Amino acid sequence: MDQERANAEGEDQAPHIPVLLAPLLKAVTPVSGRWLDGTFGAGGYARGLLAAGAAQVIGVDRDPAVFEMAQDWAPEFGDRLRLVEGTFGDLDEHAGGPLDGVVLDLGVSSMQLDQPERGFSFRNDGPLDMRMGPGIPSAADLIARIEEEPLADILYHYGEERASRRIARAIVQARAVEPVTTTRQLAAIVERCLPRPKPGQSHPATRSFQAIRIAVNDEFGQLVDGLEAAERALVPGGQLAVVSFHSLEDRIVKRFFQARSGGGSTNRHVPATAEEAPRFTRTGKGIKADAQELAVNPRARSARLRVGTRSDAPAGPVDRGRLGMPRFDIRETS
Repeated sequence: MDQERANAEGEDQAPHIPVLLAPLLKAVTPVSGRWLDGTFGAGGYARGLLAAGAAQVIGVDRDPAVFEMAQDWAPEFGDRLRLVEGTFGDLDEHAGGPLDGVVLDLGVSSMQLDQPERGFSFRNDGPLDMRMGPGIPSAADLIARIEEEPLADILYHYGEERASRRIARAIVQARAVEPVTTTRQLAAIVERCLPRPKPGQSHPATRSFQAIRIAVNDEFGQLVDGLEAAERALVPGGQLAVVSFHSLEDRIVKRFFQARSGGGSTNRHVPATAEEAPRFTRTGKGIKADAQELAVNPRARSARLRVGTRSDAPAGPVDRGRLGMPRFDIRETS
């Protein structure tokens, strides 16, 4: 789960090393043409693609702070690197033309976890924000307005938190006394609802923080939008590489590739549909970090890479019911 990436909060801070970069470049070799890095972050994937032979990389990120951090090195690539503020759900529009490859590194970045003022982490106290980009309500706003039942649904569906109803009730009771506006407040509320963790277990608030962050940023909706946009933008033979960090998002990616490669549904609860022309060819099973990478970058331990190659079949909308998306929609709480 993404909680395992967050578990790095209990470890010494690691440098911002792009996860699974070497196996990703190996899987999409030879690298050429126009690529889009839909989660630019510290620029590790973009630089790796440029070094491997990409003619141009378009770096997209919803967080404007990442572009400020890139000012020291981005100019050396000239027109080969173009930076765009936006979400990868609109990556085909940001691309401005056909693409030979798309890379997506999902979830919260280690940089964001390491910044207390962003409110993603319970390691240090900070404002309960969790926004990956501007223009959306913060986590504090969400917690202040949402009713107990939909809050429990968020915790359960987006964090797989079995004590979701107990935690939601405690949050609602706490906010009646004073607003819940800091990460430390929220973490303390959740901790009181759960047993003390055993050695090696994740922090009790990990699943709740993950769930609220996913809800605030509509991460699953953005993910499916981005997969569909990549399908529209990629040329025949183009590559789509996705790195996920927890089972919920990996399930969506896995089922997308299966549905778009003519494999049908992997979900026994979803009726089979008429077989469509394959839009992608899958590249084997998900790829995980090897021992050598884990020794250098412990944050890679929960990462999984999936790669697909675009066919010449026309793009089209995907049946989201086939992707294993949590049924709860945050927009229902607005």
